[in-house]
Amino acid sequence: MFPYRIGQGYDVHQLEEGRPFWLGGILIPHSHGAKGHSDADVICHVLCDALLGAANMRNIGYHFSDKDPQWKGVDSKVLLAKVLEMIRHKGFEVGNVDVTVVLQLPKLNPFIEEMKACLAAVMQIDQEDISIKATTSELLGFVGRQEGIAAHCVALLYRPSSTP
Repeated sequence: MFPYRIGQGYDVHQLEEGRPFWLGGILIPHSHGAKGHSDADVICHVLCDALLGAANMRNIGYHFSDKDPQWKGVDSKVLLAKVLEMIRHKGFEVGNVDVTVVLQLPKLNPFIEEMKACLAAVMQIDQEDISIKATTSELLGFVGRQEGIAAHCVALLYRPSSTP
């Protein structure tokens, strides 16, 4: 079995006025927040999907169904921590992750370091191994109209026994 595995994740959520806006494990001040069964933290969700994909363990919806009331309103950091337990149980560790958030407003640059610190603590990896980038959709589509948020992620897993 090859010692390195790559996974990718993609997630979108509608934005709704008056909801708390959780992103990258932190509360972002904004008039709108993401709508979902959990706290709708799109960064945590794409991280889960990329990590699960790399480990060949399906996706976040398979393990944490939005039909299951136990996950209603759950902090997505809890889901991410559970995913890390699952992939480590299979013998994998996280090499690095790279997240791109597509959002018109608010501007995320002031929050990226705090998000990285929060996620590094949850994932038990160095902040240096977490990349978070933000971009807009140049006013195009549902993101440009500020109706939603999207995120993409790639993750590299490795088996520690295989590293030089």
